[in-house]
Amino acid sequence: MTEFTEVPVLDLAPLINGEDTRQLAANFADAYGNIGFAYIVNHGVPPTLRKAVFAYSKRFHDLPDAAKQAIALNETHRGYIAINTSTDVNSDLAEVTKPNQSASFMMMREDTKTDPDLYLSGPNQWPDLNGFRDACEAYVQAMTELGRKLMGLALDAIGTTDTSILNAFETPTLWLRLLHYPPLPPQAPQDLYGSAPHKDFGCLTLLAQDDVGGLQVQTPEGQWVDAPPQDDAFIVNVGDMLHRMSNGKLLSTPHRVINASGRERYSVPFFFDPNVLATIEPLAGTGSAKFEPLIFGDFLKGELEASYDAHQADPSDQKSK
Repeated sequence: MTEFTEVPVLDLAPLINGEDTRQLAANFADAYGNIGFAYIVNHGVPPTLRKAVFAYSKRFHDLPDAAKQAIALNETHRGYIAINTSTDVNSDLAEVTKPNQSASFMMMREDTKTDPDLYLSGPNQWPDLNGFRDACEAYVQAMTELGRKLMGLALDAIGTTDTSILNAFETPTLWLRLLHYPPLPPQAPQDLYGSAPHKDFGCLTLLAQDDVGGLQVQTPEGQWVDAPPQDDAFIVNVGDMLHRMSNGKLLSTPHRVINASGRERYSVPFFFDPNVLATIEPLAGTGSAKFEPLIFGDFLKGELEASYDAHQADPSDQKSK
């Protein structure tokens, strides 16, 4: 990993247009092998889908609390996450004792029923908001297609010919999170974050931001570099599972959100991950394995139980929240 002062930009036009992607794969390897973050442009997702999901996010967060609490986050990780109910207690990047200062709506893959043998399976919870579900599902469909293309590009970037892991993304673990960050108070303590310093635990995060900003990425020397919004660009980062698959070649980089703007901030991260039954291990051709295999669903269970009230086996056990 190298020191950096800004986040690079990747032009996905060759990937989207079916052209030669060898140079793009090299650029991907450079960006994610040294920084772990990049903006992507010419990604093929219609801007109308993005605008619609932001508009409905604001409408959702403007609903009365009772309407949002009617679909409070459940054990399948779907629904409304109220402010002060999630804390990054697993973070080894900062001493985190205060909950994240954000509220959100969480949508995952739409399953017709809950399968007790398939962690986090189930139908989504939807608010009584006309058009909301359609906007979210249209956005998720487009982002899922983009996520599959990016995973193929990532495998090209690390030089592996073992593409069998892509089967785990045919029925992927999907997360769409509609986040609302209120402005932090002027005299907020230093350890009060919109989102505390953390690394993402999945494979790929594709983030759409409004015009407020607040996202920061940490350099190897511990400096925080702003990652401000760019027109019609997503900012994409690698998570811990893709870091493991790549045998450490692609980096999962710490980041945080501090909303010191004095304005409301909205963002829409889309997380593209493998099926919960997938075995995560270094792929063939990436060198001597630096990581032991793990089952993605088992890993997820530990992460969610540590960070969310709704996943506590014993509701009285708040794990330092």
